[in-house]
Amino acid sequence: MEISYKKSILLLSGLLAGGALFAQTPDSAATKNYVEPFSPGSAFRTWSIGLGAGITSPFTFIGGKQDFRNRGTELGYSGYIKDQILPSFGLEADYFGGKLSGSGAPTGIATSPYSSFSTQIAWSAALSGNFTLANINWHHKKGAIQPYATLGGGYMDFTPTVYNAAGTAVAVNASSTEFREFFIPVGLGLKFDIAPGVNLDLGYQMNFVQSDFVDGYAVGNTYDKFAYAHAGLEFALGSKSKPQLATHNPVSSMRYEYLMKARTLQDEVDRQREQNERLKADLARTNDNLNATNANLTATNAKLNDLTKDSDGDGVPDYFDKCPNTPAGTKVDGSGCPLVKPENVKVYITEEDRKVVKEAIKNLEFDLGKATIRAHSLPSLDKVADLLISKNFSLKLAGHTDNTGSAELNMRLSKDRAESVKAYLVSKGANASRIEATGYGMTQPIASNKTAAGRQDNRRVEFTLY
Repeated sequence: MEISYKKSILLLSGLLAGGALFAQTPDSAATKNYVEPFSPGSAFRTWSIGLGAGITSPFTFIGGKQDFRNRGTELGYSGYIKDQILPSFGLEADYFGGKLSGSGAPTGIATSPYSSFSTQIAWSAALSGNFTLANINWHHKKGAIQPYATLGGGYMDFTPTVYNAAGTAVAVNASSTEFREFFIPVGLGLKFDIAPGVNLDLGYQMNFVQSDFVDGYAVGNTYDKFAYAHAGLEFALGSKSKPQLATHNPVSSMRYEYLMKARTLQDEVDRQREQNERLKADLARTNDNLNATNANLTATNAKLNDLTKDSDGDGVPDYFDKCPNTPAGTKVDGSGCPLVKPENVKVYITEEDRKVVKEAIKNLEFDLGKATIRAHSLPSLDKVADLLISKNFSLKLAGHTDNTGSAELNMRLSKDRAESVKAYLVSKGANASRIEATGYGMTQPIASNKTAAGRQDNRRVEFTLY
């Protein structure tokens, strides 16, 4: 019996050492425990193998018929391959081998033809269901301890040997000394998760054999049974990036999913709140800039009104009128003085004339939001003024804007810019009565107002000679 204990300890130590080496592989750190709820079985490791060793005994904790009074303890060894079909249920193919022994007459029998027995179990093969009794925890993505129960059925090949009081082997059965019988293994145990994909397995199994010759001695009308207490290791098969289904906690995964979605939603709310605060600040700055622009525009309009004031109504502003208070209806020249009616001479507009006007349109620019002509535009306007004076042409000025700002503001700005061009041409000697200034605001765009280039094209003053 002492030798059996030593063998069991050595075998168990070897299994635990192998499990430690397996747990220390670099890839084990990559194992993930979270799996999205309701994922298919392919997201897990479902196949595993187990190896174990322990002590066998013809006695079980539930008692019952025993053919030999004194139990012996011997070495047993086992292995299995399992497919975890559900988190709480797996199907496994079991193997077991080892030895049984006992001595002494059975209870209630004064004398026995045998003093002891020794049975060699060559092999047993069974198909069992493995039921995980609890692996649910709200706070852990996988269970650290899994209590389980097993129930199955299979066949066992065993050879019993019985001995008389002199220690001599006695024939068990005249026809055969080797038996192959059906048996039912029932077990309970605990599995401890010691590393990703590695479980320590501690179990106790009772084996109900459909034969009374397991101990080589048939007494009464009931069958023999024996126990197997073991320790071992279970290794999950498959990709180490996947968790083991047997240790997976679906309730915790659902909780984790809920917490992650709640955190994502809160982050989105916080981001939206920050964006709203930035938009409010941007809107406040825009309003301040708009108020400042309106104030500048009001001041500019006041100055422009003074600049374009025409007291005698001859079409020449007072600022440029060299002959103020001319009678109503009197035709005047660019300086506001009465014109001498010229002879009726027909004048033609040439391509060169159109080129001068086109160049003036191209170079014409105003200060932002104002009717003030920029200095680099004046030389081109000077050429237009010379053309109007030398050929006595009439000119129509049409002011246009983009759609930035209100319609009323744009209409006024377009009219003011056209009047500003007229005032400048008149200041250079052009006949005010032959210049018509009109504003159209943003009603006649020539390009899309959705782009900066389009809006630039729409901010213009058109010149039409006739």
